[in-house]
Amino acid sequence: MLIFAGLGNPGAKYAGNRHNIGFMALDRIASDHGFGPWKSRFQGLASEGTLAGEKVLLLKPATFMNLSGQSVGEAMRFFKLEAPDITVFHDEIDLAPGKVRVKDGGGHAGHNGLRSLHQHIGPHYTRVRMGVGHPGHKDAVPGYVLNDFAKADQGWLDDVLRGCSDGAPHLAAGDGGKFQNAVALRTAPPRSSGGQKGAPKPQAAPKVAADPTPSAPEPQSDTRTALQRLADKFR
Repeated sequence: MLIFAGLGNPGAKYAGNRHNIGFMALDRIASDHGFGPWKSRFQGLASEGTLAGEKVLLLKPATFMNLSGQSVGEAMRFFKLEAPDITVFHDEIDLAPGKVRVKDGGGHAGHNGLRSLHQHIGPHYTRVRMGVGHPGHKDAVPGYVLNDFAKADQGWLDDVLRGCSDGAPHLAAGDGGKFQNAVALRTAPPRSSGGQKGAPKPQAAPKVAADPTPSAPEPQSDTRTALQRLADKFR
């Protein structure tokens, strides 16, 4: 059994928040890959299914972000797992919107959900860092992540969630590189050869310079009669 945990806050009030992008990713994976119904388990909502031949538990803690580790820790102990068996999807203000990176272990960088996980299961779990951008000032971070995504964000957000779902089997198989490639195919698909970025533009036919040498005047037609031409000949 593997556990994919998404971080967020429970309830409709927070459903569209940037802080809840982890919940959104799990909802998409569950929907696309035929997971079972969400049930109340482990102080959260859980859904079971299979990815790449591996049994996977999707878990959305209902303990609120700051206590996420309680829920994930309970599930981990129930299935007798270790921290490396846990993958956590969470918002990342230090990545640009639409960027997704996989990281094994490391610090919590001040993220309250990750801080709680460190306290309950240690730091050696895998993180799927989902970029939401930075508001520009440290003091603005709490309000920023607890606000909904803007309408202008919906395009790239949908691509990211679809990409995470596409790559979920690779993640279950332990291949973070292929997972990131799957996300990239959604967020930055390759251009066709006809419109390939950086392709040289077709060059216009070179202009032919005008000949500076004046052309000789065209001869005028002879309008004289035969008699006049004969007379002019003997003048």
